Amino acid sequence: MNVIIASLNPAKINAVKTAFNQAFPNTMFNFTGISVDSGVPDQPMSCIETKQGAINRVNNAKAQSPDASFYVGLEAGIEKNSTFAWMIIDNGEKVGESRSSSLPLPPAVITAVNQGKELGDVMDEQFNTDNIKQKGGAIGLLTNNLLTRSSVYQQALILALIPFLHPERF
Repeated sequence: MNVIIASLNPAKINAVKTAFNQAFPNTMFNFTGISVDSGVPDQPMSCIETKQGAINRVNNAKAQSPDASFYVGLEAGIEKNSTFAWMIIDNGEKVGESRSSSLPLPPAVITAVNQGKELGDVMDEQFNTDNIKQKGGAIGLLTNNLLTRSSVYQQALILALIPFLHPERF
């Protein structure tokens, strides 16, 4: 089965691979990351905007590669003082969705984001890292790597796969 991931971010791609392989251990998947527009600002600043970004990514991936078995859109955003992400999975018949856990952001980070910077860039500045958004993410930095962006996304992706794990109920 072909799975199109509407992102080239390694942390997102790894989360999708792990979630699908855990949810469907007897299925062979071919995973492909593609670059698509989210249709929302680079740093979504509300739950609604973030979810719309994930939906737009799926729709744009479907238009770009119309023959996949699954399309997966992930979009990270901020609302008030927390960051989280939306997961949208679409197979053309059903749509599964889930929101990841939220984590609080330090006040200095929120101030910088509210001034127009992307969260990943702010975290790199504050923690003296490089391209953290494609690695452990803010989650990794703030939990001392007890959790990572991929690990938290993986959990939310498994939840978004519920309609596909139990199609007779959805």
